[in-house]
Formats: sequence, structure tokens, C-alpha cells
Amino acid sequence: MTEETIPRASLDAMIGRPMGPAEGSTAPDPVNLPMIRHWVAAFDDHNPVYLDEQAAAESRHGSVVAPPAMLQTWVMATPSLEGIRDRGGAPRASDDSPLKIFDDAGFGGSLAVNSELTFERYLRLGETLTSSSEVESISEQKQTRLGLGYFITWVSTYRVGDEVVGRQRFRMLKFRPEAAP
Repeated sequence: MTEETIPRASLDAMIGRPMGPAEGSTAPDPVNLPMIRHWVAAFDDHNPVYLDEQAAAESRHGSVVAPPAMLQTWVMATPSLEGIRDRGGAPRASDDSPLKIFDDAGFGGSLAVNSELTFERYLRLGETLTSSSEVESISEQKQTRLGLGYFITWVSTYRVGDEVVGRQRFRMLKFRPEAAP
């Protein structure tokens, strides 16, 4: 493998490969009111079904529910701040990540491109989420304004028990930063 390109066979072998632990991730805490309170305060979201037990009980939900956009936050592990600068801002070391092939080939720049969320249902207090993620696609090499790179897309599936409650499709650009003029 040269710094100029990554063999297509190596990229194709990543399709379907887990983005994190093969067994997936389990939320460190169940869905809870304090985290919901912080979320709605940060996003200035005043929907009463998120915090007001009486209003939620009278709604179609019947009880307090979490904002759907919080889906990903429940399974985020507590970041390890020690060495975060050396990891390029990554919250955890990821030597087993499929993305390492790009870093090793000189495509160390990362840029989030887009994220698409789908929700099957609202989460309720006390539920514990699990998630698993796998590589869905990798583009051909592209010349971008930021440098030569690849667009990588993965899909995370979120579950409560065996029930799928949502999915997130996330795309990023891994690129070789071009020298500033």
C-alpha cells in the first residue's frame, strides 16, 4: 500500500465489517431524566413529553419519553481525556477501527459529511440501549478541496433488547490534507 492509494480489494474487504467492538456497545446508563433535562436545556426544546410527567401521561406516549435525536448519546462511552490530543481528538483509542487503514496510508484528515437518523419509536425511562455499527460503503478515491480522500459510510443500529428502535447512517471523508499555499 502506498501513500498514493489504497488497494480497492482492501477497501472492499471492509464492507460489512464492524466499526467498533464486534459484540456492539451497551449504554453505560439507562435512559434517564437528568440526561434528558440536560439535552432539552442545551437544545432549548420545550416539548413537555420530555420532562413533564403529567403532560406526558396525557399524551399519546402515556409517560415521559426521550427526544429521538438523543439516540446516539445513550451508547456513547465516557471519553478518555488522557492522550486525546495524540489521538486527533478521538475520545478513545481505536487501533482495531477499520479507519486505521486510512490513517496508515496518509489519509489522516477526518471530516463529518452527513448523518441520517431514522426512529422506530421513542425511548422510555429505564430502557437500556445497545448498538452495533458496520461499514456500508467506501467510495472510489476522490479529489476534494481538502485533499485526496475517500468517503466512508457506516450504519449504526440501536436496539432495546432485540427490538430495533432506530438507525443512524453516518458518512465521513478521510483525506490527505494538502499543504497550505
